[in-house]
Amino acid sequence: MKSLAAVLLVFLATAFHAVADDVSRGTPEEAKAMVKKAVAHFKKVGKEKAIPDFCKVDGPFVDRDLYVTVIAMDGLEIAHINPKTVGKNVMDLRDPDGKYFIKERFDAAKTASSGWQEFKFFNPVTRKVEAKTAYWERVGDLVFSSGAYKPL
Repeated sequence: MKSLAAVLLVFLATAFHAVADDVSRGTPEEAKAMVKKAVAHFKKVGKEKAIPDFCKVDGPFVDRDLYVTVIAMDGLEIAHINPKTVGKNVMDLRDPDGKYFIKERFDAAKTASSGWQEFKFFNPVTRKVEAKTAYWERVGDLVFSSGAYKPL
């Protein structure tokens, strides 16, 4: 009976951890909604006010592992929760598999106003590189994006 209780406790702890992990992650639908919210904010308050808002780690454009990035079509990152990347050209950024995901996004943005893409990136919550599904929208010469990390 003790071994059954121990197995049950391990099972419950594992199940709780899996549920807790899913709760701490944003979904692709929430990532898309985050981009829509960011674009609406940008159009309402303008670039000067909106860009600093997108960079606030404790602001309204960060939710669990979801956050907004804004990159100009020339590759200059103008909004990100990591201040080290703001003001840098990220066009040649590659994921661990060698995929030029910014170039891929911008090639698509030349002919479409929005889309989805898959790549791997650092998750600021788990502190691990994970697969990510990102939604993006082009507004003028800027591309807004947010992505949901996939559970391992």
